[in-house]
Amino acid sequence: MNRMEDAKRKYAEGPIPAELSERVLQEVEKANRRRKYIIVRHSTKKLMRRGLAAVAVLAVVFAVGLNTSTAFAGAAADIPIIGGGARVFTFRSYETKTDDLKISVHIPGIDMISQEFSELEVSVNTEIHALCQAYADEAVKRAEEYRQAFMDTGGTEEEWEAHNIQIKVWYEVKAQTEEYLSLAIMGAENWSSAYSKTRYYNFDLREGKIITLKDVLGEDYAQLAGESIRLQMKEREESGGVEFFDEELPEVNESTAFYMNEAGHPVIAFEKYEIAPGAAGPQEFEIVQ
Repeated sequence: MNRMEDAKRKYAEGPIPAELSERVLQEVEKANRRRKYIIVRHSTKKLMRRGLAAVAVLAVVFAVGLNTSTAFAGAAADIPIIGGGARVFTFRSYETKTDDLKISVHIPGIDMISQEFSELEVSVNTEIHALCQAYADEAVKRAEEYRQAFMDTGGTEEEWEAHNIQIKVWYEVKAQTEEYLSLAIMGAENWSSAYSKTRYYNFDLREGKIITLKDVLGEDYAQLAGESIRLQMKEREESGGVEFFDEELPEVNESTAFYMNEAGHPVIAFEKYEIAPGAAGPQEFEIVQ
């Protein structure tokens, strides 16, 4: 067993914190009440089984966070209100460090105030946790493979440690208004920008749903956004700020990454290297109708 695997084992077998915050206990109780609400609301057996399964997964995830991370218990005790319809908090947080690498993971949770949006809350929280954990696990595997390749080509332990490999998973609230909650989930590895990932979640807090560019900009969203992006690209090039690739702009469609800003406008986000050289960094374009 190498040092990475040993670190993960020690993390998984870590002791349960001696004290849990009152806030965390309240959240567990609330989850139990919400489960009963979902059971009563759905009359068909199929939907009932789906709701119970999702809540069960979330409950297990919550228990893992409590049992393996003292940081999680402290973070979950202070849950700020986001706008008037939802709250966001650090659902699980942990850090591990060995001679081989450092891992820092902060996974968010979303608490919808309205009971009518409980199904959305459960499904999104389950998806976010799985997304964050999968990225962290895959990043550790990539680092292990990189280490093996480095050693196989004549590298030494001292030279490897100098790489200071770091894996980070975290989140940012991009907008927090009465109408929208926009959240960015990010993963990065300091030894390779090729594996950096960002996933955005945009919520309409009035209707309790995830929104799309079409919801915000209308039927002609692709044309409107495309024209605005090309105009902004031209302005940036003329000002000497960025030199974009000559290739055609990626098609704007329902899969295009974006977040909502405080002004209520969608901001289309392109990853590093996607439409410009890496030195230019990620490129973002606010679309104003």
